[in-house]
Amino acid sequence: MTTPGVDSGNPFPESSVTAREEYHCPACGAEAHWNPGKQALVCPFCGTVSPAKLETINGAAVVREHDLVAALRGIPDSARGWQAEKTSVRCQSCQAISVFDADKVGKRCEFCGSSSIVPYEQVKDAFRPESLLPMKISESSARDLIRAWYGRQWLAPNAFRLRALTDTAAAVYLPYWTFDASVHADWTADAGDYYYTGTGKNRVRHVRWYPASGSLDHAFDDELICASTGVRSGLLRKIEPFPTSELVPYDAGFVAGWTVERYQIDLVAAAEESRRRMDAQIESLCASQVPGDTHRNLVVDSTYTGQTFKHILAPIWLLSYTYGPTSYQVVVNGVSGKMAGTRPWSWIKITLLVLVALAIALMIAAAQE
Repeated sequence: MTTPGVDSGNPFPESSVTAREEYHCPACGAEAHWNPGKQALVCPFCGTVSPAKLETINGAAVVREHDLVAALRGIPDSARGWQAEKTSVRCQSCQAISVFDADKVGKRCEFCGSSSIVPYEQVKDAFRPESLLPMKISESSARDLIRAWYGRQWLAPNAFRLRALTDTAAAVYLPYWTFDASVHADWTADAGDYYYTGTGKNRVRHVRWYPASGSLDHAFDDELICASTGVRSGLLRKIEPFPTSELVPYDAGFVAGWTVERYQIDLVAAAEESRRRMDAQIESLCASQVPGDTHRNLVVDSTYTGQTFKHILAPIWLLSYTYGPTSYQVVVNGVSGKMAGTRPWSWIKITLLVLVALAIALMIAAAQE
């Protein structure tokens, strides 16, 4: 949806904000990196806070949303690329494509820890993100959150906590598509009211059916579809949403020194997934309008208008580790600090817990006799 401070002009115009390729420390000349704790560019060598201001935070630019229908017909090359020299690598294990500063290519995959990474040559540069959420959670805060998460996993094997390698946590910017739409839906259904005949054990429930219909209007705003395949989608859904109201126009300075994942779910596939999710939500909203105790044969006819999208970057802290033959991930929302993770289970602890629960249930049953 078009909101204050959002420009809905021509898709991917030539006048998109141009960022400087490097931000040099005024004290020692090294390249400054974005520091989430100080919300500024900081030199990793001497600690000097750069006085340089990013071009996108002085009010000169706006976050753009683009017409989805027009974009699906073709996006020009002027909207591609990263505005700075980048190198892409593909992990041969999990197939994630990471984008690094040209002189800082990692030796291991940030997503699964594999060292099997090879150069990735794109036929064309990726569509350039036009807005992003600056990282707010510092590395020390992310480590504290991950350590606390490890401490809560009491059904994991005892050795699990000893392998809490939180120093391997990495900051990653994930690619997302966001979608807006206004929807008008007309629905019809058979509504049903329950009634009963008989008494006691002979009591039988029946349904009295009658036709029903209605309509609703609903607006979707910034429905998120992650374009990453390097992070488990189930984990990402647990740490969402990202506060898209805080988006700022893309500037290379915000991602200086950080890993960026190139999108692997393109606009067409993301739009299809977004429509499936929107359709499911609309059907659920229509079902809630059907009167009575139950319903059947719900038919929904939806009309979508005002469909727009954005390509954005959202920050996370990611810990990938292995326990035995299996790999696991822990993710932290880089803006809100919300986190989720996967871990191994101790079947001995689970079995003991089940036995204790059964014993308590037997004691309660015996006390009630």
